[in-house]
Amino acid sequence: MTEQVQNSTGYDRVLHFTLPDRNARGRAVRLGPVLDTVLSAHAYPAPIRQLLAEALAVTALLGALLKDQEGQLTIQAQTQDGVIDLLVCDYRNGELRGHVRHDRARLDELGPTPSLFALFGEGYLAITFDLAATGQRYQGVVPLEGTSLAEACQSYFFQSEQVPTLIRVAVHNTASGCIAGGLLLQHLPEGEEGRERLHVQLDHPEWEHVAILGGSVKADELVDPALDLESVVWRLFHEEREIRVETGQSLSRGCRCTAEYYREVLSRFGAAELAEMKDESGLIQVDCAFCSRTFPIDLP
Repeated sequence: MTEQVQNSTGYDRVLHFTLPDRNARGRAVRLGPVLDTVLSAHAYPAPIRQLLAEALAVTALLGALLKDQEGQLTIQAQTQDGVIDLLVCDYRNGELRGHVRHDRARLDELGPTPSLFALFGEGYLAITFDLAATGQRYQGVVPLEGTSLAEACQSYFFQSEQVPTLIRVAVHNTASGCIAGGLLLQHLPEGEEGRERLHVQLDHPEWEHVAILGGSVKADELVDPALDLESVVWRLFHEEREIRVETGQSLSRGCRCTAEYYREVLSRFGAAELAEMKDESGLIQVDCAFCSRTFPIDLP
């Protein structure tokens, strides 16, 4: 794969596409500078950087399914006694953020390429869709199983949504930064994207065809800066009668922490609780896990 210096062109964007004859929809994503910005918030060791990069690519793919612009998609992977006890990423209106909480000493014992099970042990994956327009929240929780987060998310759609789904993600580290690319495909029987889903056939021949083609995508294709997302989709589905392509939203790092936000949250606590939180100077120091910033909050 040819390495090039990263720039905004071709990175940090989502591509929407549909295959009308196959009743399928898809999303493709490639992250570059935004990914580096999120990863730079903490001095993550290599296995954690790799995992978080994959998680952010999956989050972008799933977030791009939202029709509600102000809606939010959150992915959370958690365990009781794993090396990683919490991974959380979210997407809202094209903004991505994420962080991982882990035990560095235990991680060092696993070697350079630990498996998903070695990192999490017995854990679970929760995917939450918050729809701002209606105030509704949908959440599905599935065991954190498989060889990757992408595979675990496929299980979520199969078990919780009963929507045949294929997700492929690749991560590549270059001299200039990290690149993550991803492809998501879903089958929507009884009509193309935008229509109500009347029923689902998990073994439909249309889906088998789409899944075989989509599953043939190579990791290098997903992260090659010389190959744009439109070309990736065309390589996979060029024999289809019609491919409808629409440029999706540009992506950015979107940590939503502000002193005003934390002040509003803290105002809900009682005087005794606030007194315990204050330091010697009378301030409450609030740390944001997403961007690694500290906010000194002054409350009466």
